This record gives sequence, C-alpha cells and structure tokens, in this order.
Amino acid sequence: MPDALPLDRRRLMALGASGVAGAILPGCATMGTAAPRRTVWTFDRLADIGGVATSVEGAPVLIDSPYGRAVLFDGVDDALFIEDHPLAGAETFTFEALFRPDGGAFEQRWFHLAEEAPAGQPPSQTRFLFEIRVVQDRWYLDAFTRGPGYNHTLIFPERLYPCGQWFHVAQTFDGVMYRAYVDGVLQGEHAVPFKPQGPGRASVGCRMNRVNYFKGAVRRARFTHAALPPERFTRR
Repeated sequence: MPDALPLDRRRLMALGASGVAGAILPGCATMGTAAPRRTVWTFDRLADIGGVATSVEGAPVLIDSPYGRAVLFDGVDDALFIEDHPLAGAETFTFEALFRPDGGAFEQRWFHLAEEAPAGQPPSQTRFLFEIRVVQDRWYLDAFTRGPGYNHTLIFPERLYPCGQWFHVAQTFDGVMYRAYVDGVLQGEHAVPFKPQGPGRASVGCRMNRVNYFKGAVRRARFTHAALPPERFTRR
C-alpha cells in the first residue's frame, strides 16, 4: 500500500486485511463514544470460525484465493454451521462478505443468520440472508431480512455480475433505510421498520434448513453494529 495514503486510510485497509475482531474503525468513534461492536469471520479453516464452535457437513475444502485461504462449497451438500448470530441485538448494522460465486443452481441461499426461539416456543422466522440468483454465467444479489413487523427483500435482476470472480457484498441498516451493495456500489434501498434480532446461529453454504446450496467460495465476513458507508467497507 503506498505510504502516501492518509494514516487512517492505511489503518482501515490493514484492519480489513487482518481479519482481527474487535479492532476500532477510524472515524467511527469520537471522544467519549465507544466504537461499534464488530466481529470478523475469516474462512481460512473448517473449524472454530471466528473462534466459535463450527460443524461441517458434506466436504467443503480449503483453497487459495487472491486474499488468502478460503472455503470452497460444491453446491450439492457442503455447508458450515456456526453457533453464533453476530448481529443479535444490533439496532443498526453492516453485514459484509467477500465471496466468489461459481455458477450452479438458480437459487442459492449461501449465508444465513437465524434467531433461535427460546425452548418451548415455536421456531423463529427472524433472520438475515445473503442469496444469489444465477442466470447462465452471471448472477445477481438478493439481500433479505425478516423479523417482527418487517419482511423485505432487496433484489435487482437487472444488475448482473460474472460468475467465477471475487466480489464484496454488503447489506446495511442506518435506522431508516435498508441497503444492499456489490463492490461498494448501491444496488437499491428501502425503508424498513427493523427491530433487533435475538441470539441464534449461522449457516454458510446453504440455508439453515439445508436447502439452496451454494457453489463457490467464501473468504471473509464482517458484522458491525453500525451502518457503515461504502468507503468503510472491508476491501479486498
């Protein structure tokens, strides 16, 4: 990275590359204000993603990527189940991921954060999802969130991207607007009466109920309890 870059910018990009959870984001806190909670999951292993208990199904494998080790999913039965919902309790949020879609089935629900209902209660339908839709050798993003009083999809079939390449995707909520991005470019937005979600767990490579498997690779995810502007997203 050129030394001519401002110090704060260099620090931000170094943090994005390091995958260290809990680091302070430059400019996100002022004197007397705590930095927002942040969690980073780096998919350079098949166990204890982000230091959290992780179970493996199918046979996902580790591969090399331009950004370090990543997990490759076959689109058939590969998945990781992680015992945490990193955005539980967030009133505003940024949910980011660095991934490579490799074609495959039309509907792929590849990153699922699910609230778990208390024992004895009906299953919760509260969740976040990153999905894609594949059209021949291209794909488009589907970002989704659902909870009490809100249920909204940000999906834009006209915004197509090539398979086989690495992309950064994000969904954010700033207290009013729910937004989706690909490589920092706004795909669309909508006002949503969002309410914080409760504790739960995550699945990567398929939806939590083991459908709509993902064909491709995932390198990193970052979860911030604040709405970040695109210039503060984790970059490649």
